[in-house]
Amino acid sequence: MPAVNLEGAVPSHLPVLPLKSTVVFPRIFIPLSVGRKRSLQLLEDLSGAERHIAVATQLNEEAEEVGFSDIHHIGAMVRVQHMLKLPDGTVQLAVLGLRRIRLTGAISEDPYMTCAVEMLPETRDTIPALEREALMRRAISSFQQLVTLAPHLPAELSSGAAAIDDPLHLAYYIANHTRLTTEQRQEILELDSSKVKLERLLGHMAHELEVLELGRKIQSQAEESMGKAQREYFLREQLKAIQRELGELDSEVGEMGELRERIVKAGLPPEAQREADREIGRLERIPSASPESSVIRTYLELIVSLPWNTSTGGEVDVVKAREILDADHYDLDKVKQRIVEHLAVRRLKQQRKSTERGREPILCFVGPPGVGKTSLGQSIARAMGRKFARASLGGVHDEAEIRGHRRTYIGAMPGRILQAIRRAESNDPVFILDEVDKIGSDWRGDPSSALLEVLDPEQNKDFRDNYLDVPFDLSKVMFITTANSLETIPPALRDRMEVLNLSGYTEAEKVQIAERFLVPKQLLAHGLRPREVALTEDAVRAIIREYTREAGVRNLEREIASVMRRTVADIAVGKRPRKAVDVKRVRAALGKRRHYDDVRERIDRPGVATGLVWTPTGGEIIFVEAALTPGKGELKLTGQLGEVMKESAAAALSYLKARASDIGIDPTLFDKNDIHIHVPAGAQPKEGPSAGVTVLTAIASILTGRPARDDIAMTGEITLRGRVLPIGGIKEKVLGAHRAGIRRVLLPTRNEADLDDIPADLRRQMQLVLVDSIDQVLREALTKVPEAPRQRSNGARAPGVREPVAVAAPARESAHARKAPRSRPAAKARRRRGA
Repeated sequence: MPAVNLEGAVPSHLPVLPLKSTVVFPRIFIPLSVGRKRSLQLLEDLSGAERHIAVATQLNEEAEEVGFSDIHHIGAMVRVQHMLKLPDGTVQLAVLGLRRIRLTGAISEDPYMTCAVEMLPETRDTIPALEREALMRRAISSFQQLVTLAPHLPAELSSGAAAIDDPLHLAYYIANHTRLTTEQRQEILELDSSKVKLERLLGHMAHELEVLELGRKIQSQAEESMGKAQREYFLREQLKAIQRELGELDSEVGEMGELRERIVKAGLPPEAQREADREIGRLERIPSASPESSVIRTYLELIVSLPWNTSTGGEVDVVKAREILDADHYDLDKVKQRIVEHLAVRRLKQQRKSTERGREPILCFVGPPGVGKTSLGQSIARAMGRKFARASLGGVHDEAEIRGHRRTYIGAMPGRILQAIRRAESNDPVFILDEVDKIGSDWRGDPSSALLEVLDPEQNKDFRDNYLDVPFDLSKVMFITTANSLETIPPALRDRMEVLNLSGYTEAEKVQIAERFLVPKQLLAHGLRPREVALTEDAVRAIIREYTREAGVRNLEREIASVMRRTVADIAVGKRPRKAVDVKRVRAALGKRRHYDDVRERIDRPGVATGLVWTPTGGEIIFVEAALTPGKGELKLTGQLGEVMKESAAAALSYLKARASDIGIDPTLFDKNDIHIHVPAGAQPKEGPSAGVTVLTAIASILTGRPARDDIAMTGEITLRGRVLPIGGIKEKVLGAHRAGIRRVLLPTRNEADLDDIPADLRRQMQLVLVDSIDQVLREALTKVPEAPRQRSNGARAPGVREPVAVAAPARESAHARKAPRSRPAAKARRRRGA
């Protein structure tokens, strides 16, 4: 080995670097990793070519901050050969041990430890040269045997030891590379005699050689005595012997016994019991360190944690259930009545001890956001005295989310159905499947198809999750699904559910909901007391009319929360706000008005008509605009209209061409002009046949020069025979018209039966006119006399306008409706137009 110059005096004091689990010997290169703040500061302060420091081993390896009394006082003076800063802030050192030193006292502790040191000379033994040579040969031979048997020691160490001719250097070399504890290494450093050091090391190496020889012997005997069939058994027995020595076998046996006891108490059905017994038998045969062991344990934990026989639905109190539903939700009478009927059937069967097993209904709540679909499920669970479980299916694309993954896959887990059942700890919870209309499908499968078994009362009694792989009874679970639209739900899945529509709320219903539920909830959420803040009814109506336009009450709750926050802010700065929050304070808190009843302002000329559409968020109004441009009689459609809507526009134009003379349209207009139909909000796709009457009215208005009435909205499908066919979403569309400030609505006559779903107070406010022909639509929707001097929507006068001929009997008014009084500004506007 290359000679190392270790001559030189030891300084009177040195900075000290405390070491964890490491002892540095003289004449030995060793790498160190430094990460403590004080140690890093020590290294930063080193300067000069000879960077000398003292190193000493800590008494407590776990301590982070140490002082002079916390380290061994015999250590080594080292020279820092290399220093490398790493990105994580630590520093890697390569140091060379120079001298053995003693730390005689602490000079300073800040910013790092500095101690007074003195050299601790090594004792040179005066032993005969022959004995010295024999001792060194024995040490080198033992070390070379150790290198041969120990797999962690490289073979190059043998030649390195053979090249050393100094017994002290050899002792430090062997001590540095032999498996010793920190205390044993420190003991070697503190011994003064090189002879004693080597003799002590020979004892340690003899013990290590015995351990390695014994392990080699055990391995050799095992390989000789066992064949291929005995290998697994021997390894298991060998592992048990090691576990017994380590004291781990007793805990393993106890854990198996506890798991078996839990399986017995779970009350599993026969097939599940057989599967559990088979898996726990496998678990006992394989070692606990095997990856398969954790898979089996997880599976058994799932089996014993499922509520196979645990139910929460007890005695049914129908009266109390109705009180709970009424207390939690306003209106929704149809849904509440359906739940009460279901509970009444259960109660009667309990009283008469009927043995016929009933099937739980599969209800589907369909309605716009914010009408209380999910919260209604929670109220149903509370009314029935059951646990509540919920799983959101919005955006789910993988079938395994429903059925689970097979256990052959890494990271496999049960599906959302079983996971929710396990969390509910009951086999008969009220289970909400939210957003069932937003399930997707791709190459990973179709989750909606997997739901067919879950939501079929005839099949879900033997539901098999891919992970569990034994049948689990879901027939006691009351599944409730929620959706914004039925259009995207597959027909097979829709057929398994009883659909209950939750339409939007009227203004009066929103006022009641706000006063009973939303305001008290926000008072509690903002730490306010009822005597501090009270919203007047006018203030609530102002929020509904001027700041929200929605079918539900979600935005209404947000705006009420904004008003509450303004009050809390005033209290925080020392103001004493008035208790009553009126319209003025609402506008001060919420800012400028966001929604206006702009129907009259937008229908200010011929060629514009107001229609009604259904959306997943509730009913809305749309404006259909028509314009005449010089051309060859072509029909142009814009506004992202779907194919069905384009066909309705073509049918409307064909009908008007066929009846032009009767309606009062100059037939030459069709040959000399193009008709352009546009529906604003062009970034949103629009589809459906219900806008047919609106498109026809807009075209008739521009061709006759007669503006459409500004107080009316309409919906219905048209035919070339001039009939108005029924459409869907009547309640939602009427609610949308009411929110927009419209009080007169044209509806198909064949939708008269749907008017029963409209709240009575809304029917009293609205005038619902039933029509069954296009002639009736034009008679009701267009003003009576054309305005000759008015400009058309494209800036030109409407040419060839003739006096219309009345061709149909007046439309009849619905028995559910009465005429709303006309506002004075609207009457003045009609007089100005000559109506």
